[in-house]
Amino acid sequence: MQGLLRSKAGWRAVAGMAAALFAAWPIAAQAPELAMLDSLKKGGWLLRIRDDGSQRKICLRTGRELIQLRHRQPGCSDFIVKDGASEVVVQYTCRGNGYGRTSIRREDNELVQVNTQGIYNGVPFAFGGEARFHGPC
Repeated sequence: MQGLLRSKAGWRAVAGMAAALFAAWPIAAQAPELAMLDSLKKGGWLLRIRDDGSQRKICLRTGRELIQLRHRQPGCSDFIVKDGASEVVVQYTCRGNGYGRTSIRREDNELVQVNTQGIYNGVPFAFGGEARFHGPC
């Protein structure tokens, strides 16, 4: 082996084997977290709550605005339960103000189904709705 590595041909052979080894090594391409939310159309959305028919306007800049619908303050910690191509589920905790779990299912880039539940200021909440792209913010 030492004689082989002293020549240029030997080094080329070793380099070729190393390249073949790395080419055969499976490499998992990692998609960004919550990529489904990134694919939603940016702008003004209208959320219609199923239970009472009320509506709420939301300005989507990243899509993550749909996660904390009841807890709107910054600084909450989150845990991604499911991160799929058409559905995400995120559980979050807002210290001193409760927690929540939100499921967002994409039908297309302008229509999603949202279900959320949790505790806000010591009071439980749960609601579901449909959010549609409405136009500019």
